[in-house]
Order: sequence, then C-alpha cells, then structure tokens
Amino acid sequence: MTVPVQVRSARPKSTNPADFEAVTGRELDWKFTPVAKLQELIAGELDGSRFDYTATVAAGVSLSWIPVSDPRVGSAGLPEDKASANAWTAVSEVLLVSITSEDVSEITITRDTLGTTARAAHIVIEAAPFSKGTVVLQNNCDARLVENVEILVGAEAELNVISVQEWNDDALHLASHFSRVGRNASLQHSVVSLTGEVIRVNPSTVLAEDGSSVNMLGVYFADAHQHIEQQVYVNHDAPHSKSRVTYKGALQGKGARTVWIGDVLIGNKATGTDSYEQNRNLMLTEGTRADSIPNLEIETGDIAGAGHASATGRFDDEQLFYLQARGISEEEARRLVVRGFLNEVVQQLGVPALAERIEASLNAELEAGVK
Repeated sequence: MTVPVQVRSARPKSTNPADFEAVTGRELDWKFTPVAKLQELIAGELDGSRFDYTATVAAGVSLSWIPVSDPRVGSAGLPEDKASANAWTAVSEVLLVSITSEDVSEITITRDTLGTTARAAHIVIEAAPFSKGTVVLQNNCDARLVENVEILVGAEAELNVISVQEWNDDALHLASHFSRVGRNASLQHSVVSLTGEVIRVNPSTVLAEDGSSVNMLGVYFADAHQHIEQQVYVNHDAPHSKSRVTYKGALQGKGARTVWIGDVLIGNKATGTDSYEQNRNLMLTEGTRADSIPNLEIETGDIAGAGHASATGRFDDEQLFYLQARGISEEEARRLVVRGFLNEVVQQLGVPALAERIEASLNAELEAGVK
C-alpha cells in the first residue's frame, strides 16, 4: 500500500507523466479541483507547437525559442503533478525571456489567439546577475492550456513577474510556476485571476542562496460557477532568506469557488529566515465557497520569524455603518469596502497602468454583481 504524501516538500518530481498515477480527485493536490472538466489537459494529447504571442519592445530584454534540451530548462524546478509533466513532454521548444539590463526594463507578453485546442506551453524567464526587470504575462480570449513557467533570478538581480488571467468565460488553464532566486536577489511574483471557467495557477519558489527574497502576491475575483485555485509553495533553502505571501480574493454568485493552499518550508540550512504568509477572502453573496489552508514546516529553530494567517468572511458591519452614516448608499458602501480590500494587493503590482486597468476590471465585476 502506498502511503499518501502528507507534506509539500515530499512530493515526487518527474517530467514523465507515467510516473504519476491517474488523477481521480482524491489525491491531496487535486482534491479541491474539478478534475472531471480537466482530464483532457491532465492526461490527454496536447498540441506542443510554438504558441503565438505579441510583445512590447524593451531595452535589455530579448525573446527567443530554445530547445527543451537547453540546460536552463528544468533548472528552476520540475513537475510535481501529472498535468505539469504532460505539458513538459508535449513541447520541443521553450520561449526564453532573457533580461540583461541593469536599468529597469518592462515587457508585456500577450497571448490572445490560443484557441480551443488542448495545448501545452513552456516559458523560461531568466534575469541575469545585477539585472532589473518586469515581465507581464497577459492571458486573454479562449484557452485549453497547460503550461510550465520557470523563473531564474541571478545574483543581486531584481525581477517582477505578473501573470494576468483574463480569459474568456469558458477557458481552462492549468499552470505551474517554478522560481529559483539567487544570492541577494529579489523576486516579486504576482498572480491576477479574474475570468475563466477553471484557473489553477500553482507558483513555487526556492530561495536557494544567502540573502535571497520573494514577495508573492495574488488577487482574484470568482463569479458564479467559476473555480480559481492557487497552491503556493516557498522553500527557504539558504540562510537569511525572506518571504512574504499575500493573497486576497472576493467571491460572488452561486457556485463561485476559490482555493488557496500556502506551504512554507524552512529547511535546516535556512538560519536567520524571516517568513510570513496570509490569505484573506471576502464572500459577497450566499452560495460561495472559499478554502484557505496555510501550512508551515520548520526544520531549524534559529530563525528571525515565521507565521501565517487565514481569514474568510463577509462584510465588516462597522465599516458599512461608518460609510452609510456619511450618506453613502449601502450598495456603494459595499463596493468601496471590496475595492479597498483588493486594492491593497493591486497597488503593489509595480506597474501603474496595469494596476489601473485591473482596478477597472474589478469595479466592473462589482457593478455587474449588484444589478
């Protein structure tokens, strides 16, 4: 009898889908996911050809296709589930985003013509030592997509990566993001999930060298019968590393469902570590469900600090009363509370134009919800 894996750090890793058992929905890492809708992506045949994209021009940033045999592929992490491995083996080429500028460079890569064919994708984002850059992965329109995104942050580099999911309403998207952060380097990784039938983006980060740090942000808004899931993992594998994880979401409409699982491992080499993770969910209507599960593994007592928090609830009546007492209608008061709740994360994205557009999208969701 096989003993189920109980902790994130013990999950098996392989690029071969056959090394993973068939997904039934009873597995620890799939038990919250609507797997019946996703079997074609998890275990079916995928189109692994080059995907179409458009990209803005930025000094010090280049894009190219490299073979999957390139040594950089797999250096940030390896698949931990069958869907990720299925996508890994389906592609023969990987899109490389290379950042070399020591001045801040910003690039947006947009995918809006993927179509409804089940397909795989693989992206590697590499920030050279001492470089500074922002990469926005903008996802629009139709999709039946499984993808792996690797992020390599060289020594002393500063990288900001933002993945934005604004798919069509019936899109299916499974993504595994693997990050490795080098000596005295910093990564900000953000996931913005707004539209799509099923969105499951699982980001993991290894703080691999002394002084490395990561700030992992997430903001999401689930409507009726929409499923948005994030399984976040931070592995402190070096001394004096620092992590912050902040995910916030709102749910409205019958059947709206969100899942957040936050795992943090502080390894025995990670002395002087400072770590904190939190997830907050605001349920706007009846019939919604938000699962929020923080987990913390600590293998050394010599740390600066570690903690986690999780909260799911409805509106704060005191906030609503305060606003209504100043002549604001109940509907407008509710919108203001939600905006303030989510904008705390949106304002940290680091790209003002994008933050403004995300705020407008959230406002539109709220307006639609009160009609």
